[in-house]
Amino acid sequence: MQNRTTDEIRQLFLDFYKEKGHAILPSASIIPENDPTVLFTTAGMQPLVPYLLGEKHPMGTRLANAQKCLRTDDIDEVGDNTHGTFFEMLGNWSLGDYFKEEAIGWSYEFLTKPEYCGIEPTKLYVTVFEGDADAPRDEESANIWQAQFAVHGIQAEIGEAGVDEPAQGSKGPRIYTYPKKKNWWGPAGQTGPCGPDTEMFYDTGKPHKETFGPVCHPNCDCGRFVEIWNDVFMQYNKQEDGSFAPLEQKNVDTGMGLERMAAVLQQVPSNYDTDAYSRLFSAFNTIFDIRYGVDAEIDKSLRIIMDHLRAVTFIVGDQNGVAPSNIGQGYIARRLLRRASREAKRLGIDTPIAPTICQEVINLYGDVYPELVDNAERILTEVKKEEDKFALTLEKGLKILQKIVEEKLEKWSDPKLKEITPENPNGFALNVINGYEAFDIYQTYGFPVELIQEELGRLGMEKRGVPFTFNVGEFREAERKHQQLSRTASAGVFKGGLQDQSEETTKLHTATHLLHQALREVLGTHVAQRGSNINADRLRFDFVHPEKMTDEQKQKVEEIVNSVIKKDLPVTMCELTVDEAKAQGAIGIFDDKYGNKVKVYTVEDPNNEKGFYSKEICGGPHVTSTGQLGGFKIKKEESVSAGIRRIKAVIG
Repeated sequence: MQNRTTDEIRQLFLDFYKEKGHAILPSASIIPENDPTVLFTTAGMQPLVPYLLGEKHPMGTRLANAQKCLRTDDIDEVGDNTHGTFFEMLGNWSLGDYFKEEAIGWSYEFLTKPEYCGIEPTKLYVTVFEGDADAPRDEESANIWQAQFAVHGIQAEIGEAGVDEPAQGSKGPRIYTYPKKKNWWGPAGQTGPCGPDTEMFYDTGKPHKETFGPVCHPNCDCGRFVEIWNDVFMQYNKQEDGSFAPLEQKNVDTGMGLERMAAVLQQVPSNYDTDAYSRLFSAFNTIFDIRYGVDAEIDKSLRIIMDHLRAVTFIVGDQNGVAPSNIGQGYIARRLLRRASREAKRLGIDTPIAPTICQEVINLYGDVYPELVDNAERILTEVKKEEDKFALTLEKGLKILQKIVEEKLEKWSDPKLKEITPENPNGFALNVINGYEAFDIYQTYGFPVELIQEELGRLGMEKRGVPFTFNVGEFREAERKHQQLSRTASAGVFKGGLQDQSEETTKLHTATHLLHQALREVLGTHVAQRGSNINADRLRFDFVHPEKMTDEQKQKVEEIVNSVIKKDLPVTMCELTVDEAKAQGAIGIFDDKYGNKVKVYTVEDPNNEKGFYSKEICGGPHVTSTGQLGGFKIKKEESVSAGIRRIKAVIG
């Protein structure tokens, strides 16, 4: 097995698939375009959903890239060996081109050949779909895998999870079958493309723990096997009646976690022990004299700091970057940064850390993701501002907690009533504060939950010798109610998002272009898009502008857009290189996502001196004429962050 650096693995993967005829795409934005169902790009395939659904990609039918991804489901779990937020996903796609034979063959080649990963084939195990009433067992994938392993003299038998022991050496079960829960992807919504997948696992050689079952297998949770790659085969279309029909365009979508592969090839116990993280930990030690790998509790804090600030750097420094705030992606950035800052204080660091560590992240990833270098000033300014704000928040939060404890102590007249005990089950627990009150402190001031618990305990011990806490049940209930009102990053899984190419959302895509151009005419050509979000009911458009729009300006924008709609101008599309598109006057900030060749949508206007009303780089889809929009109305204009405004509008 080859000991490859993270940078080497990424480049080898892209070079490998370029040799196989794939166009190499830059990473799409980590802030999803026109997808209201997720806060962040959570998988490499997410920005490509329209093309997996049949839209033609300007770069062809074979694509590959390294995609910036962020998952926020387990923020509170970060710090152990397995959980993290930001990661890079390596992926390759076939849009109606090659299928299982090539996809599996290339996966095996990249994993086993010495010039790439050089993994010993006997250390690899794979899984396939076992079949059910909807679709048969994926015999084709199983047969292809057996042929691949046979090249190295390995007899890859098919095993049953929980029954058959994994192969020893070159003989025995090496291919395992699992149900949909493990080996099936999609559809993204209630209907649409879906199909079986095949997953690849690396055998770490760790002994099996019988607490996880009598027999080990690839999907066993004991830690022996590590999933390193997933090939998805979209070959069915789920119908409205629940049946599965064969797809005309069969696609391949693969994903390999870069950090996880680096951990395997470098033979280290976790992502946090790979070369990329080691560079960050080393920089931290140089600056703050705190070393990773000496103490378990210190290691946990350092992992949280590095994971969270790496994620914040990519969120703020993205081409559609957002600053820490109280809503959406900004709220996640704020939460991550404040948790990292709190861990630094736990380590005894009283000076700001975010600008220093974020600069190290920029240094580490700037060559691969140049937007971090381009936006370095914004990153460092925003994180410093947020960290300074959090220092004041901590001070305010501590004062509020102190007041709560003092009020409780004033009422504490009978020591026998100080807590609920088996002898006094209905006792008034004066050392337990209201959980809703605790959640309000957490929500209003961004005061970390663990810090609330910690400070309540400390104050209680200082004042009365009994640690205070809060009613966890009430706190969780308040938290659940808040989550019902707030869309989280993991909710929805594309339902109604990029997969939604309904008539209404298609109209809103075009309305966004009309709005963009109208804003440039009214406010000035400094206006540039910084993100958009579309669902079936409204459009949301973020743009560069230093001040609040006046009522007159909003009215003028509406009048311009509605006049273009009334003219019923044709909307056309052509494919150009990025340079050609810009030379023709096209605007748009999402050109990196499409590669060198892009789709350009033009609202034609022969009476305009340019020959068009608007010309913009975009993936689509769009209406064929502006008259189909009916009408346009701005519902709200507001601030998102310094220098960034947001408009919400409707049509019809």
